[in-house]
Amino acid sequence: MTTSTAPGGVWADLIGQDRVVETLQRAVAGASAGNRHAMTHAWLFTGPPGSGRSNAARAFAAALQCPFGGCGECNTCTTALSGAHPDVTLVRTEQLSIGVDEVRDLVRRAAMSPTLARHQVLVIEDADRITERGADALLKSIEEPAPRTVWLLCAPTADDVVATIRSRCRLVELSTPGTAAVAELLQRRDGVGPELAGFAARVAQGHIGRARALARSEDARERRRAVLQVPARLVSLGACLDAAARLVEAATAESAQVTAELDARERAELSEALGFTTKGARPRNAQAALRDLEDQQKARAKRLQRDALDRVLTELTSFYRDVLVVQTASRAELINAELDSSITQLARDTTPEATIAKLDAILACRTALETNVAPLLAMESLMLSLGGLA
Repeated sequence: MTTSTAPGGVWADLIGQDRVVETLQRAVAGASAGNRHAMTHAWLFTGPPGSGRSNAARAFAAALQCPFGGCGECNTCTTALSGAHPDVTLVRTEQLSIGVDEVRDLVRRAAMSPTLARHQVLVIEDADRITERGADALLKSIEEPAPRTVWLLCAPTADDVVATIRSRCRLVELSTPGTAAVAELLQRRDGVGPELAGFAARVAQGHIGRARALARSEDARERRRAVLQVPARLVSLGACLDAAARLVEAATAESAQVTAELDARERAELSEALGFTTKGARPRNAQAALRDLEDQQKARAKRLQRDALDRVLTELTSFYRDVLVVQTASRAELINAELDSSITQLARDTTPEATIAKLDAILACRTALETNVAPLLAMESLMLSLGGLA
């Protein structure tokens, strides 16, 4: 067996991660040769948002199953990467957490022998969202794994995963890819023009998924422009409260746009499964099943709204970071170079201390949203702080 070399095969999209790819390729070769020092049964992929930790885990899963070590072209690779391979399970929750019941289902699957390939591989893209009870259920499977089972967990940092689990995993740390590398990927993979690719890569600050969304969607670029216009409008109490309401409304609408069709399809599928489309009385417990679905859909909508607001906070952070760059005469490049004039003007009208206080307020807002403070209340507090009225 030969191992594919970066950036080819399944590793092609792992830009700026040469060290990680080399480690994973050695593990793939070791797994084939029965080398226990190169391969282990549990891995933890960490890295900043958009660094590609989930892509790395999926590529590794495909390479472990591929007879050529990750060619990226065979049926094994394509089905493993897409989640259609019977021996590769991809888990990405749309809820706020991964509960114990879902983890137990995964543990049962992990105990099964592979049907087609050499390994039973389970990829959990949001391992940081596993609940405490879920972590307890997962721990035993990782401590005493089935002979051919491989767990691939993903999280922003190792500290986001329960200590007992992370201590039993081999750590793979990804870094934020550079602007040039992200721009090259957008051109090569998505056919984006050089100018737009460069812009999207710069303002996304190394977040590959965000860069792709900005490059491919004028709506995404317009939402970003609207957020960056907010600081100049925070001139009164009313303006601050209005800005907060608009941002929350926009995040809610963005969430609804994503979930509306999916919600309707899920409800229709459940109704059909429960027998609502046939004649006769409704099955017993049908209303309970529908309520459970509605609760899951509400949790998903809440998460998507939170994600949209988090993007708002990221854009505001980049704006005030640029203001601070100008104020401190730093040689760092501006993220929002197209707003150079307004950034320079604000830098002259305020002090570095005031800008740092605004960055701290953005961080406090993010923390508040993570601890389930009402979005409107959190955003109103932030806008008042950014407007100097708090």
